[in-house]
Amino acid sequence: MERNRGESRARSSGLEEGARNLEEINLTNNNELERKKVAVEEAFLNTEVPPWKKQITVRAMVTSFLLSVAFNFIVCKLNLTTGVIPSLNVAAGLLGFAVVKGYTSLLQRAGLLKQPFTRQENTVIQTCVVASSGIAFSSGTASYLLAMSRNIAAQGDEGNTPINVKNLSLGWMIAFLFVVSFVGLFSIMPLRKVMIMKYKLTYPSGTATAYLINSFHTPKGAKLAKKQVSVLFKMFCCSFVSAFFQWFFAASEGCGFSNFPTFGLQAYAQRFYFDFSLTYVGVGLICPYMVNASLLIGAIISWAIMWPLIELNKGVWYGADLSPNSLHGIQGYRVFIAIAMMLGDGIFHIFYMLYKTINSLVKHEYSKKKEEEEEEEEEEAITSGLGNSSSAAAVEKLPENYDEQRRNEYFLKDQIPTWQAFLGYDILAAISILVVPFIFPQLKWYHVLIAYFIAPLLAFCNAYGCGLTDWSLASNYGKFAIIIFSAWVGLDKGGVVAGLASCGVMMSIVSTASDLMQDFKTGYLTLASPRSMFFSQAMGTAMGCIISPLIFWIFYKAYDIGQPGSSYPAPYGLMYRGIALLGVEGVSSFPKHCLELSIAFFFLAIAINSVRELLHRFETKYGMYKLVPSPMCMAIPFYLGGYFAIDMCLGSLILFVWRRINKRKAENFAPAVASGLICGESLWGVPAAVLVLAGIKAPICMKFLSASANSKVDSFLGG
Repeated sequence: MERNRGESRARSSGLEEGARNLEEINLTNNNELERKKVAVEEAFLNTEVPPWKKQITVRAMVTSFLLSVAFNFIVCKLNLTTGVIPSLNVAAGLLGFAVVKGYTSLLQRAGLLKQPFTRQENTVIQTCVVASSGIAFSSGTASYLLAMSRNIAAQGDEGNTPINVKNLSLGWMIAFLFVVSFVGLFSIMPLRKVMIMKYKLTYPSGTATAYLINSFHTPKGAKLAKKQVSVLFKMFCCSFVSAFFQWFFAASEGCGFSNFPTFGLQAYAQRFYFDFSLTYVGVGLICPYMVNASLLIGAIISWAIMWPLIELNKGVWYGADLSPNSLHGIQGYRVFIAIAMMLGDGIFHIFYMLYKTINSLVKHEYSKKKEEEEEEEEEEAITSGLGNSSSAAAVEKLPENYDEQRRNEYFLKDQIPTWQAFLGYDILAAISILVVPFIFPQLKWYHVLIAYFIAPLLAFCNAYGCGLTDWSLASNYGKFAIIIFSAWVGLDKGGVVAGLASCGVMMSIVSTASDLMQDFKTGYLTLASPRSMFFSQAMGTAMGCIISPLIFWIFYKAYDIGQPGSSYPAPYGLMYRGIALLGVEGVSSFPKHCLELSIAFFFLAIAINSVRELLHRFETKYGMYKLVPSPMCMAIPFYLGGYFAIDMCLGSLILFVWRRINKRKAENFAPAVASGLICGESLWGVPAAVLVLAGIKAPICMKFLSASANSKVDSFLGG
């Protein structure tokens, strides 16, 4: 699952294909494969590495901007629907390669190509696009910023006061993002050599993306990439046309294929149906099986069992005359139990990641001493063996690690001085301390100061843990910042807005720090300069700070964002506001027995995670830990229902059957198919929003009625 960047975000299973392609190119001798590691850089031995300024080209920035717009639309739509966001690294690397390679090939044929397209430039594009689309999540437009709005505040009785509400405005949103999003780039930069070269942290996503880009720039990899782009484009067209066709039947809320009662009207009432969303079928193709299964399990536990049982006590546990959206009614159980599971999951992973970080640091120091002792013993054995002619013939000196030497050379070549990192952090933090309280008067300067004082430590823990497990806990740190700062400020002084704003400050630093370290790892493996990586991340961040709010504003003006049952329910808006209310009021706003159920699910989340980690550590024969569901994923359908989980499970089923038929083809092309399905339907949101703003409605409303309701309608119309 995600690096948890979009609350639930999964890594593509096809990323490793690039590594396998490169291994096949470089290793043709089986005996050599047995005795030494793959020398990836041998494939690029005669390829010149351009200086860092030539890695950041005009064409790279133009391509990055165009792809950033498209990817921000995708992430924004996913955020506003379910919050489940797959990794888009594969699509960014693949499309970046395809776009630039396409027109550079034309220029080369015309004899106008001045600079060849390199893997370093490809890495710069991928980094810039992912950094920009990452802002769409960390900006909080679908979570903590949206939670401040009157639309979300009106759904609860508590905290719906002027001081605890802030009307969204494009101006202050962009200003806020600019003052908080860049600080994280400097928070952990001085530790890049320690984490990449000394501790040799894996950063699975960064490593896999690097191997993918490396493979693209070999003859076999480029050939495969062209086929993948062709498949992606076909799926994009199919998805876009499908969304366009479905629009004609959705004249109003509750109409169209997205409300098709696939399993009957009773199941539809409990939000179990297939909504013909190719976006989430594509997401299901990318996400691991257990992520999708966890979503379905959560939907069954909540909407098929718990909520119907609780609704039987309507009028006893909560008022029968309450609004369906009131947090004192059934909506309160849905929101607060989901929050309890998320907090339980977050607490477990924060402490577990802290344990793994400390344990890894201790083990590293111990293993370093042990390796030095073993090297001394080997040198003595080789020296003594050279005196014996037969031994000398048997001993063969192992070749030096060419890859590591070459990568270290280029990683250390263009250094960013440590003093510049510290100075940059101090200056940007000082600006933020002055500006953030001006935007949010409820949050004082000393609140922001304390946040920036502890943020580098949390950023290190998050970046280190992400390097070990590929799991980012940025959203969890943000949730706990909400509780702490909202309780500190208090309800009467605007604690809800203060807590949500502090979430943005904390999340931006912690998330950006781990993302930057992932990019440094990718750059290390592709010989991209650390300077080009840093500047491409900064440029992508700047693009995201403008593009992301603008795209959100289009959706915000065109649709009724944040309303339950709407096309864009934005589930995390209400959940994050619920966390803030929990901080300022405690449990006083819970309906009857909601506290007991929340505590039970809080500890259930911790227990499930504990079982998973214990199985992962001690039961390695059958891999039973893979069958343990994710509490974070289970919690999402508690509020939304199971319709999108069914879409994603269909994607898993397609991938499973495809792998049974042709495993290699599935691994090669599943990410491309998924990316095409996601991009096509998501980008239909652009013309759809324009049509809404222009007042143009679909011509047909396709609705489904029960037989009895249909008879009444016929009688009414006949009369």
